[in-house]
Amino acid sequence: MPYIANTLEDTTEMLRTVGCSSFEELWKLVGVELPPPPLNLPPGLSEYEVVCRLRRLASKNAVDLVNFLGAGYYDHLIPAAVSEITGRTEFYTAYTPYQPEASQGTLQAIYEYQTMICRLTAMPVANASLYDGGTALFEAMMLACRVTGKRRVVLSEAVSPIFRRMIRCYCCNLDIELLEVPAGPADSAIGKLLEAVTPETACVLVQYPNVFGTVEDWSAFTAAVHDRKALAVCSTYPIALALLTPPGEMGFDIVTGEGQSLGIPLSFGGPYLGFMAVTEKYLRKMPGRVVGRTVDGAGREGFVLTLQTREQHIRRENAMSNICSNENLCALSALAYLSCVGKQGLIDVARACAANAVFAREQLLAIDGVEAVGGEAFFNEFVIRLPLDAAEAVGRLIDKGYAAGFPLGRYYPERGNQLLVAVTEKRTREEIKGLANALEAVL
Repeated sequence: MPYIANTLEDTTEMLRTVGCSSFEELWKLVGVELPPPPLNLPPGLSEYEVVCRLRRLASKNAVDLVNFLGAGYYDHLIPAAVSEITGRTEFYTAYTPYQPEASQGTLQAIYEYQTMICRLTAMPVANASLYDGGTALFEAMMLACRVTGKRRVVLSEAVSPIFRRMIRCYCCNLDIELLEVPAGPADSAIGKLLEAVTPETACVLVQYPNVFGTVEDWSAFTAAVHDRKALAVCSTYPIALALLTPPGEMGFDIVTGEGQSLGIPLSFGGPYLGFMAVTEKYLRKMPGRVVGRTVDGAGREGFVLTLQTREQHIRRENAMSNICSNENLCALSALAYLSCVGKQGLIDVARACAANAVFAREQLLAIDGVEAVGGEAFFNEFVIRLPLDAAEAVGRLIDKGYAAGFPLGRYYPERGNQLLVAVTEKRTREEIKGLANALEAVL
């Protein structure tokens, strides 16, 4: 049985046994570099002093900007009923529903969430949610590698650079050959993507609409990918699917996305919501959980965790993932949001986003020196080219009260003067005109 030091005397005796007088001497003996010395922290503060200091720091955050940021995370209206529902104690503090007889409300909510994701994406099966959009896309990639037995993945550069960075991070120690295909000015360069797909390819990862906001038809592409014995994977924006052809109708095998736009406020990066839907033959290969509807011995309807493919529940070597988790409270927010706005309400939200984006693009392109990037169809995001560095323009506009958009040069160095602008149903025409006037003033 190994020796365990429980007291200072035990520790001293342990060091003496190995011939050392201190831990520093022990580290030198075994050749381990010592960690840096402890931080020179200031004296402690009282509770009241800490609260005051944190409030001063928080006041430096610009929380009242008119928001035109997008790139995967959007400033949508959220009905007040959403937080009222999710804040109920039976949901807010609910335990993981391992015992169905005690968790019917939670299980039914998850089942309804899965159903709504299936309807949005036109896919037959969805799981009970994942961490966020980026990890959901990674999980989809790993699913494709499992079912095809291949390790080569084609990734479009028109996929969110944040998601691509996450995928590269997760893949750095995996036996995955990741090939990134450059995008066009505002399109996904579908022809180049298809050329990169070989018989050794497990899957292709694309985004719809893409990161530049462009809407593309992937139907012929998915058919060609299937001819090469690979899977087609799509990351999508759920609000846009109220107007656009859903991915399931274009032949995608796996559909993922970031669900933040479905009733979850912007919050410094999370917690957010990843969703995943697949064709029926990949049901048992999905990560996470699936809730099903059934009947008990007395014929009464009930809900149960039908599949649990995490390593806590089955043999580790058979687990589909060891990083996934059910974002149940965020999934409940998405369910509450979709229930509150309803089918027609979601269509109205999407139409308002699209109409506002068209108006904003017209206003911005009327400014001398501002040019359009790409002429393709878009939903609520578009790219413009400025006569100066976009990051510099964004900094100046913050001083005028506007978060003007996402400077693409941050992730695409060759696009330093390009700005990605997103417009939701929250933006009024007065706010859009205000942005145009402010941008014209700083150019």
